[in-house]
Amino acid sequence: MDIFATLMQEGLKLSQSEQRIADLVLKDIDFATNASITDLAARAEVSPPTVTRFCRRLGCNSFSDFKVTLAKSSYVGLRYLRPEARSSTPSEVAEDIVTKAQKALFMMHDALDMAAMERAAETLARAEMIYAFGSGGNSSMIVNELQNRLFRLGKRITSTTDHGMQMMQASAVTPHDVVIGSSFSGRNAELVRAFELARDQGAKTIALTQSTSPVAEAADVVLSVDLPEGENIFRPTSTRYAMLAVVDILANLVAYTNRTESAATLRRIKESLIRHRDGDDRQLLGD
Repeated sequence: MDIFATLMQEGLKLSQSEQRIADLVLKDIDFATNASITDLAARAEVSPPTVTRFCRRLGCNSFSDFKVTLAKSSYVGLRYLRPEARSSTPSEVAEDIVTKAQKALFMMHDALDMAAMERAAETLARAEMIYAFGSGGNSSMIVNELQNRLFRLGKRITSTTDHGMQMMQASAVTPHDVVIGSSFSGRNAELVRAFELARDQGAKTIALTQSTSPVAEAADVVLSVDLPEGENIFRPTSTRYAMLAVVDILANLVAYTNRTESAATLRRIKESLIRHRDGDDRQLLGD
């Protein structure tokens, strides 16, 4: 049970005394976690029996049970309980998003391991087949973008976000194949297992993830992206822009490694688009 979610939900019917306890808990979590029942009652200006009734209303058997549950719930970041007070006009939101994206790109660029990037590009350029694995909202997007970037360079690549399919494909690879995986947290246990299976078959593995993470430790080549998360819980993570930039850099290097093949495939794709959709060469290569 998440006590904080219960206290913050609409429709929770508390007496005035109980509401004072709730306000105190939300305002000073450290105190509430460590206080005795008499200390909490005194701070909230209620009686100890009122504190006991408050605990039971929240589904706890006793004050002790309440404190244990409160301590467990408090492990979730306090920024979700006390969101930053920010202005939210369209112009301010737009500036915040763009500024944080720019900062993420600059920080990624400054810390990027160019030697690892070169090894990854060469590994992908030599691969007979590439498997791109990821899951979750962000990494699913990244592996689909890897497929989108690399197929047009003449590379044979497939992406999947299904853990079961990843396990099966990793078990079927050959030493001439490459498995590349994305994990923003680096704690995707299924991706670690897929890397291990692929390496058992002699395939090379590349990780786009946080350094010194379980996913990074399981890969042959690591393209690490270590960016701090901001305190604004409502803003989408700016790490996405950094990861997309890494994909673009990687794809560009692969293209330069196999210039002739890449140019020929790109021209065939463009020719089809001009003939069937665009009518000229001024539009983007694909929507």
